Amino acid sequence: MWRDRDFRRLWVGQTVSQLGEHTTLVVLPLCAVLTLDAGAGELGVLRAVGQAPILLLSLLVGAWVDRWRTRTVMVLADAGRALVLGAAAAAGLLGALGLPALLVTGFVVGALSVFFDVAYQASLVRLVERDQLVRGNSALEGSRSAAQIAGPALGGALVSLLTAPIAAASGALLFALSFLSIRRIRRGESVQEPSQERSQRLREPTQPPSRRPPRVWRRIREGLRFVVGDTSLRAVCLASAAFQFSLAATMTVYLLFLPRELHLSGTEVGLALAATGPGALLGSLLAARLPGRFGHGVVLVSAAALGDGAFLFVPALHGSSAGTVLALVAVSLVFGTFGQLVNVTVMGVRQALTPDGMQGRAAATITFVGMGLTPLGSLLGGFLADEWGLRLSLAVTAAGMLLSPLLMALSPLARLGRTLPARRLLVD
Repeated sequence: MWRDRDFRRLWVGQTVSQLGEHTTLVVLPLCAVLTLDAGAGELGVLRAVGQAPILLLSLLVGAWVDRWRTRTVMVLADAGRALVLGAAAAAGLLGALGLPALLVTGFVVGALSVFFDVAYQASLVRLVERDQLVRGNSALEGSRSAAQIAGPALGGALVSLLTAPIAAASGALLFALSFLSIRRIRRGESVQEPSQERSQRLREPTQPPSRRPPRVWRRIREGLRFVVGDTSLRAVCLASAAFQFSLAATMTVYLLFLPRELHLSGTEVGLALAATGPGALLGSLLAARLPGRFGHGVVLVSAAALGDGAFLFVPALHGSSAGTVLALVAVSLVFGTFGQLVNVTVMGVRQALTPDGMQGRAAATITFVGMGLTPLGSLLGGFLADEWGLRLSLAVTAAGMLLSPLLMALSPLARLGRTLPARRLLVD
């Protein structure tokens, strides 16, 4: 697999792009909190605006990606994010980088990230054989873990030690480097008309074009029906929705709790967040072995419970001592390890059960259902922080993440064994 030049180019580009994304995810909120003195409600709005494209665009993007070359989608998304962040950096140098500019930047970067993320998940299936999907996912998720190590630390340090424009410019540079790597992929991609769409066209040869529903909406419905019709994929959606909604609320409070309740500097905040990366790297390595040894269902439920439960220890911390920072690092390490183990295992389950022509739409549908509520979660986190205070709000939102392993334990996912079932075929 590593001998394949195109896979290496995808891996390098995805790694650098994820580094830019994780840097930006820290830079924009910290700019609002530390530079613009944004309150809990304003931070909730900023995070919600950046997450809104997941709800608004995921299904459309999934339908489009299945009809486009994934290389083209990723290259355009990288170029767009580099330009937008470059413009934000220029605005900052001119003294015009206020909260409205951050809101616009967050929305556009979030929208283009939806395109990139759906496309790179579909691209792996088109580049490697099915029996190499687990290894390929482990490599790509491992690179994302490495980005999680450096991204938050880089973003926190740049905002704290230098300036917000330089922090934004660093993200633009990383997206530009990803653009240069992915555009060198040379392997052609065959984008075939799905059997359902083709059979419907053949059954209705005389139907006037004006009476047909637009093709993109028909393809979106096919993706929704496929995911809803598979009990395992449906459970993935529900568990993901519960987790992502609670995580969005938790992280909104968490980003305020660290600097204002524990009085940590931007660099210390970045260090605490970056500790998720080494854990995620370990989780990617474990994902290549544990499901085949203990069973996919056991791994999913137990890893989700351990990883999500780690955040319950954070509200008990006080002060900005070295012990507090080390405790936060430990929490992030555990969360990253078991969270990534769940991510890679779920991705393998989804890819194994989904036909090639449905990969983009299945990924987008799960993203839409799973992460579509994150804007509301971010708003809820900001509201609770204002009404209940940071410490109580963090305890409540962190406890909400445990709904995810509970839902998986009550679903067919918990019964998945050491080998995954054969993928379900599309029928005309």
